[in-house]
Amino acid sequence: MKLAVTGGAGFIGSAFVRLALAEDSSVQIVNIDKLTYAGNLENLDPVRQEPRHRFINADICDSERMQVIFAEERPDAVVHFAAESHVDRSILSPAPVFETNLRGTFTLLEAARTQRVPRFVHVSTDEVYGSINAPLEADEDFPLNPSSPYSATKAGSDLLARSYFSTYRLPVIVTRASNNYGPYQFPEKLIPLMIAHALEDRPLPVYGDGMQVRDWLYVDDHCRGIQAVLRRGREGEIYNIGGSRSLPNLAVVREILRITGKPESLIRFVEDRPGHDRRYALSSEKIHRETGWRPAVGFEQGLEQTIAWYRDNPGWVARVRSGEYSTYYSRNYENREAELRTVIDARGD
Repeated sequence: MKLAVTGGAGFIGSAFVRLALAEDSSVQIVNIDKLTYAGNLENLDPVRQEPRHRFINADICDSERMQVIFAEERPDAVVHFAAESHVDRSILSPAPVFETNLRGTFTLLEAARTQRVPRFVHVSTDEVYGSINAPLEADEDFPLNPSSPYSATKAGSDLLARSYFSTYRLPVIVTRASNNYGPYQFPEKLIPLMIAHALEDRPLPVYGDGMQVRDWLYVDDHCRGIQAVLRRGREGEIYNIGGSRSLPNLAVVREILRITGKPESLIRFVEDRPGHDRRYALSSEKIHRETGWRPAVGFEQGLEQTIAWYRDNPGWVARVRSGEYSTYYSRNYENREAELRTVIDARGD
């Protein structure tokens, strides 16, 4: 099988590339990535010499380029990870999420339709369901209620992808995963940010009261879930991929401090994110029932493995935090109140 993987130099995409090549000697991968701030060729170092892996530096919004790549490569399936995926960035600057998440997905769907790609897996997020009151869990038919520019564009791209199945019979499948964590994750997300700061004895910035609940999924478990859907999922369907381990953010931060042996006095509560969803919760019964997939890595085990990786790779962390990321971190955390006041003033609150 030849796979065209978009966003394959990012956190989840590169994990999928490494896993797929390691576990199936018949797989070939054409890896398409624009190499924005979150795309990092170092994430692909383990497969750099692998002849079954070809990297192409390209923008998924470039319709002519996507048509040419799909025509030349003739992939058996597209696995579409590429996205602007950080909520805070989408709040500070919403235009890029619209371009990549909506226009980019449209461009890929058109290329896949024109070139008659046999299968298209669109990778999405549980954030499209919005905040869910306990004890409810969102199944695949749960109403969409996105709260941020990021989640709204993902919800829109989900609907667009499914419309291509309904209208053109393009064999599309949509997956929606809970919060991922693991090695190689860009340190703007909660777990890698807290790990990096804890290891350096720096303050750990926690939004609001830290009681926002998230379901945590180890990245390799997510990738195996996508593999299961790719092989056994039904065309036109949606599959939730959850970790079945929900925790408040503050509990996650405290567990990181416990494992790293750092004091809880490092915790610093900061101004909350506008429209911050309080609770995400997924039901993954459908993927369990139809494909047999279940998460294999427990949260404590996965967190210990992740912390060990960041402890062993300080150079990687330093390199990805240089340059543009330093400017973003300053805006989002160190000057957070001023930046959020700009957003709030603009909306008239």
